[in-house]
Amino acid sequence: MKIREIMTKNVCCASEYDTLKAVASYMKHNNTGFIPVNNSEGNLSGIITDRDIVIRAIAENPDINSLHASDIMSRDIVTLSPDHSPIEASRLMSRAKVRRLPVTEKNKVVGVISLGDLSRSENFFSETASALCDICENN
Repeated sequence: MKIREIMTKNVCCASEYDTLKAVASYMKHNNTGFIPVNNSEGNLSGIITDRDIVIRAIAENPDINSLHASDIMSRDIVTLSPDHSPIEASRLMSRAKVRRLPVTEKNKVVGVISLGDLSRSENFFSETASALCDICENN
């Protein structure tokens, strides 16, 4: 089995120039707390989570209306290709201590894989449970 078979496709992406209000709106309309951010060439340049908005924007900045996605996005991104296996994805999540990973081809976002996606796929429950334990350790 490959990631392409279980990943979420048609992922909403933000631009580095989008305001945080726009990013939050994308999250609301797409029922997600994770938005990949693209640069002007359409390549993945970062990610923003709902937690990033709260911690890096609201808690640390008096004027969040002037902030853009590029101001608070995480730039150290771990990605994988659609041809990776779910076990490889689980191990990457475990090492990076993240619950979601952008799936890219030629640095373009083609999907997102989450622990939830992995847990619903056959035969990977124990690997996913192990990854979750690693992610939550010392957090």
